[in-house]
Amino acid sequence: MSSFNKVILVGNLTRDPELRFIPSGAAVATLGLAVNNPRADNETLFVDVTVWNKVAENCSKFLSKGSPVLVEGRLIYRTWDDKNTGQKRGKHEIVAETVQFLRGGSGGGRGEGGSSQQDGYSDFDQSYEPPSQGKGRQAMPPVDMPDDDIPF
Repeated sequence: MSSFNKVILVGNLTRDPELRFIPSGAAVATLGLAVNNPRADNETLFVDVTVWNKVAENCSKFLSKGSPVLVEGRLIYRTWDDKNTGQKRGKHEIVAETVQFLRGGSGGGRGEGGSSQQDGYSDFDQSYEPPSQGKGRQAMPPVDMPDDDIPF
Protein backbone atom coordinates (compact mmCIF):
# COMPACT_ATOMS: atom_id res chain seq x y z
CA MET A 1 0.00 0.00 0.00
CA SER A 2 1.38 3.39 -0.92
CA SER A 3 1.46 6.30 1.50
CA PHE A 4 0.93 10.03 1.23
CA ASN A 5 2.82 12.58 3.32
CA LYS A 6 1.80 16.19 2.68
CA VAL A 7 1.33 18.99 5.19
CA ILE A 8 -0.04 22.49 4.59
CA LEU A 9 0.05 24.95 7.49
CA VAL A 10 -0.67 28.67 7.78
CA GLY A 11 0.73 30.53 10.74
CA ASN A 12 3.16 33.16 12.01
CA LEU A 13 6.88 32.84 12.61
CA THR A 14 7.80 32.63 16.30
CA ARG A 15 11.37 33.80 15.68
CA ASP A 16 13.58 35.15 12.90
CA PRO A 17 14.72 32.45 10.43
CA GLU A 18 18.09 30.93 11.35
CA LEU A 19 20.17 30.48 8.18
CA ARG A 20 23.31 28.35 8.00
CA PHE A 21 25.28 26.56 5.32
CA ILE A 22 26.26 22.89 5.47
CA PRO A 23 29.74 21.74 4.29
CA SER A 24 28.44 21.01 0.78
CA GLY A 25 27.47 24.68 0.48
CA ALA A 26 23.69 24.12 0.59
CA ALA A 27 21.69 26.67 2.57
CA VAL A 28 19.40 25.44 5.34
CA ALA A 29 17.10 27.57 7.48
CA THR A 30 15.04 26.66 10.51
CA LEU A 31 11.75 28.41 11.20
CA GLY A 32 9.48 28.32 14.22
CA LEU A 33 5.81 28.39 13.23
CA ALA A 34 2.78 29.07 15.45
CA VAL A 35 -0.50 27.76 14.04
CA ASN A 36 -3.76 28.75 15.75
CA ASN A 37 -6.67 26.32 15.98
CA PRO A 38 -9.84 28.37 16.54
CA ARG A 39 -11.95 25.22 16.96
CA ALA A 40 -9.92 24.02 19.95
CA ASP A 41 -10.43 27.04 22.21
CA ASN A 42 -7.71 28.99 20.35
CA GLU A 43 -5.11 26.33 21.06
CA THR A 44 -1.78 27.11 19.39
CA LEU A 45 0.41 24.46 17.81
CA PHE A 46 4.15 25.20 17.63
CA VAL A 47 6.00 23.50 14.76
CA ASP A 48 9.65 23.54 13.68
CA VAL A 49 10.15 23.88 9.92
CA THR A 50 13.32 23.12 7.95
CA VAL A 51 13.84 24.84 4.59
CA TRP A 52 16.62 24.15 2.07
CA ASN A 53 18.56 25.89 -0.71
CA LYS A 54 17.17 29.04 -2.38
CA VAL A 55 13.97 28.81 -0.34
CA ALA A 56 16.04 28.99 2.85
CA GLU A 57 17.93 32.03 1.59
CA ASN A 58 14.69 33.80 0.58
CA CYS A 59 13.08 33.07 3.95
CA SER A 60 16.11 34.49 5.75
CA LYS A 61 16.12 37.57 3.54
CA PHE A 62 12.41 38.45 3.55
CA LEU A 63 10.88 37.00 6.75
CA SER A 64 11.13 37.92 10.41
CA LYS A 65 9.42 37.08 13.69
CA GLY A 66 5.65 37.51 13.32
CA SER A 67 5.61 37.14 9.52
CA PRO A 68 2.55 35.22 8.27
CA VAL A 69 3.41 32.30 5.97
CA LEU A 70 1.88 29.28 4.29
CA VAL A 71 4.18 26.25 4.51
CA GLU A 72 3.74 23.22 2.28
CA GLY A 73 5.91 20.18 2.86
CA ARG A 74 6.20 16.76 4.49
CA LEU A 75 6.21 15.56 8.07
CA ILE A 76 9.31 13.82 9.42
CA TYR A 77 10.38 12.43 12.80
CA ARG A 78 13.93 13.37 13.73
CA THR A 79 15.85 11.58 16.49
CA TRP A 80 19.11 12.40 18.28
CA ASP A 81 21.01 11.50 21.44
CA ASP A 82 20.81 14.11 24.19
CA LYS A 83 24.38 15.20 25.02
CA ASN A 84 23.52 15.91 28.67
CA THR A 85 21.53 12.80 29.58
CA GLY A 86 22.58 10.37 26.86
CA GLN A 87 18.92 9.54 26.25
CA LYS A 88 17.45 9.22 22.78
CA ARG A 89 15.20 12.18 21.97
CA GLY A 90 12.92 12.90 19.04
CA LYS A 91 10.40 15.32 17.59
CA HIS A 92 8.19 15.83 14.59
CA GLU A 93 9.03 18.64 12.19
CA ILE A 94 8.13 19.82 8.71
CA VAL A 95 10.55 19.78 5.78
CA ALA A 96 9.18 22.58 3.59
CA GLU A 97 8.95 22.31 -0.17
CA THR A 98 7.19 25.66 -0.60
CA VAL A 99 6.93 28.71 1.63
CA GLN A 100 4.52 31.46 0.60
CA PHE A 101 4.93 34.86 2.19
CA LEU A 102 1.49 36.14 3.14
CA ARG A 103 0.47 39.75 3.63
CA GLY A 104 -0.59 41.20 6.95
CA GLY A 105 0.13 39.89 10.41
CA SER A 106 1.49 41.47 13.55
CA GLY A 107 5.21 41.30 12.88
CA GLY A 108 5.25 41.97 9.18
CA GLY A 109 8.17 40.70 7.22
CA ARG A 110 11.08 42.40 5.64
CA GLY A 111 9.28 41.95 2.32
CA GLU A 112 5.82 42.23 0.87
CA GLY A 113 3.98 39.07 -0.12
CA GLY A 114 5.43 36.63 -2.59
CA SER A 115 6.45 33.02 -2.63
CA SER A 116 9.56 30.98 -2.30
CA GLN A 117 9.63 27.53 -3.82
CA GLN A 118 12.24 24.79 -3.87
CA ASP A 119 13.05 25.39 -7.55
CA GLY A 120 14.03 28.97 -6.79
CA TYR A 121 11.12 30.75 -8.49
CA SER A 122 9.72 33.53 -6.38
CA ASP A 123 7.80 36.78 -6.33
CA PHE A 124 4.80 35.72 -8.39
CA ASP A 125 1.91 38.13 -8.82
CA GLN A 126 -0.61 37.43 -6.05
CA SER A 127 -2.93 40.19 -7.25
CA TYR A 128 -4.47 38.01 -9.99
CA GLU A 129 -8.25 37.89 -9.92
CA PRO A 130 -10.24 35.65 -12.24
CA PRO A 131 -12.44 37.59 -14.66
CA SER A 132 -15.99 38.19 -13.47
CA GLN A 133 -19.10 37.57 -15.55
CA GLY A 134 -19.32 41.24 -16.45
CA LYS A 135 -15.72 41.62 -17.63
CA GLY A 136 -14.48 40.19 -20.88
CA ARG A 137 -17.27 37.64 -21.30
CA GLN A 138 -20.30 38.12 -23.45
CA ALA A 139 -23.56 36.71 -22.12
CA MET A 140 -25.15 34.08 -24.35
CA PRO A 141 -28.40 35.28 -25.89
CA PRO A 142 -31.47 33.37 -24.71
CA VAL A 143 -32.46 30.43 -26.90
CA ASP A 144 -36.01 30.44 -28.16
CA MET A 145 -36.93 26.75 -28.33
CA PRO A 146 -40.45 25.35 -28.36
CA ASP A 147 -41.26 22.95 -25.50
CA ASP A 148 -41.92 20.15 -28.03
CA ASP A 149 -38.22 20.16 -29.03
CA ILE A 150 -36.94 19.47 -25.48
CA PRO A 151 -36.18 15.71 -25.17
CA PHE A 152 -37.39 15.31 -21.56
